[in-house]
Amino acid sequence: MMKYTALHDVHVKMGAKMTEFGGYHMPLWYTSIIDEHKAVRESVGMFDVSHMGDILVEGPDATEFLSYVLPTDFSKVKVMKASYTAFMNHRGVLIDDTIVTKLGDDSYLLVPNAATAEQIYHFIYSMAGGYDVEIKNLTQKLSCIAVQGRNAQNTLQKLTDYDLGSIGFFEAAYIDLKGVDIKENELAGKRVFISRTGYTGEDGFEIVLPNENAEEVWYKILGAGEGYGIKPCGLGARDTLRMEKGFLLSGQDFHPLHEPRTPLEAGISWIIDWDHEFIGKERLAKMKAEKKYDLFRGILLRGRGIPRHGYEIYKDGEKIGYLTSGTMSPILNVGIGLGYVKRPYIKVGTEVQVNIRGRMVPAEIRKPKLVK
Repeated sequence: MMKYTALHDVHVKMGAKMTEFGGYHMPLWYTSIIDEHKAVRESVGMFDVSHMGDILVEGPDATEFLSYVLPTDFSKVKVMKASYTAFMNHRGVLIDDTIVTKLGDDSYLLVPNAATAEQIYHFIYSMAGGYDVEIKNLTQKLSCIAVQGRNAQNTLQKLTDYDLGSIGFFEAAYIDLKGVDIKENELAGKRVFISRTGYTGEDGFEIVLPNENAEEVWYKILGAGEGYGIKPCGLGARDTLRMEKGFLLSGQDFHPLHEPRTPLEAGISWIIDWDHEFIGKERLAKMKAEKKYDLFRGILLRGRGIPRHGYEIYKDGEKIGYLTSGTMSPILNVGIGLGYVKRPYIKVGTEVQVNIRGRMVPAEIRKPKLVK
């Protein structure tokens, strides 16, 4: 059954082209993917990302529990600091990536992806035996609005007396919004939760608030950003923005069944704290020592064409990898891709070819972050 965010009717009224994503009916674009993409890169854009999950983990054992379930050692993380990390199975294979914010010494907010939110809730619930923790799935009660771009802070500062400049990268706070009576909620009381995070590679914030306040706040942000040319943006621009920056897409660039990859292969080994025990550690340690695995790389086309998911990469007639994501970069104005390449060919600048519907197009290997 299709799910709807609290802002669904707003998107329809604003003329958005709607599509299904992660079980939700979401805006794909409002004007065009390129217009919305450039608005974020050049000034500011806003997204409804309420399809993402919101799971609260609280209790005396919350830090110990999450430090076992995830490869991050949360005893080292400061309060109101967000961490990018990932859920894995016992073989170290990625189930989902996530952002976890430490709200207090025994309280955490987990934000899994839309298609996996229920799965992650049941996964961590099943692992909680013997730990003194309480797990709450607040996904259907909360909305999230992402404001992204160099003018994101200027836009949002008009709506609060809280000094947003005091919130560092991947830090969070509870704030009041001017003229908005925030409904009492389990995450932030009578305030909203805000973090300096995002999925675009630009500066920006994500605001989590009760569904009942989502529409009012959406329009207030639009008004506050009018002088900066703010645009509402859909999933299309969100996808092209993340690809330019080399960000993984759960379910596409990795999947526990269809694309089983570990954090080492996916290029996010930096999320692992090796000096504590966690699910999947044994296999990952062995892989790290052997260094025989494929690696997630970026691809920059040197010829005409648009690379897509599943296209194969060749070197001197030998298949050396394949793409899991691909698009035309609105900023570079060339075809770009992300995918997995055999270890002997991962060096930046390696000349390769991408098979685009039978046509071998020249390309080169890059790091996943294709736009600086």
